[in-house]
Amino acid sequence: MQFLSMFFLCFTLIFLSELGDKTQILVLSFSTKNKTKNVLLGIAIGTFFSHGLAILFGSKISEFATPTVSYFLNLFTYLSFIFFGIFGIISKNYSKNSLSCNKEGLLQKILSLKLNYVLIIAINIIIGEFGDKTFLASLGLGIQYPDFKLPLILGSIFGMVCSNLIAIVFGKFLSSKFKQDVIENVSNVLFILFGIGGLVFEFLF
Repeated sequence: MQFLSMFFLCFTLIFLSELGDKTQILVLSFSTKNKTKNVLLGIAIGTFFSHGLAILFGSKISEFATPTVSYFLNLFTYLSFIFFGIFGIISKNYSKNSLSCNKEGLLQKILSLKLNYVLIIAINIIIGEFGDKTFLASLGLGIQYPDFKLPLILGSIFGMVCSNLIAIVFGKFLSSKFKQDVIENVSNVLFILFGIGGLVFEFLF
């Protein structure tokens, strides 16, 4: 039962925080050049090596933590959720573009390499997700729930795959009905609410 609850916790958080993320734009461009199943396989592999390692690293940190340190690690995790949610809402277009500029240049170089397309997608996902809010969410969950590494990793992979599958299937429809900023802001608000909920639970229980 705990396995499933941890799986769905991670799945839900990653799924929601990925909505409107710049990675989905990358995935949409991939889907026009290759079969959807190859794109999703690349996403799954890339997520395993990015979010999976973040979860493992977070769980390893928690092994050396005392109850007091664990308390402050959890506090830091929830505050970081709130921070990145707020930052995502109020950040200027210039700051977002400048942060992603170097990444995009590197991703374009990788796309020009003669590699298996699934591998190319996986590498792009690893680089694109590094330091992103979904990556940090995985790190935070690993710190908070170190005994549930497998369900967290599986939840993260399925959350990314399902969220990006929606981007592939409904991306054009959603972009015609809603601006990307609206979708991203909804995702950021949900991120903030999760952080606040975690803080409330930490202090009250």
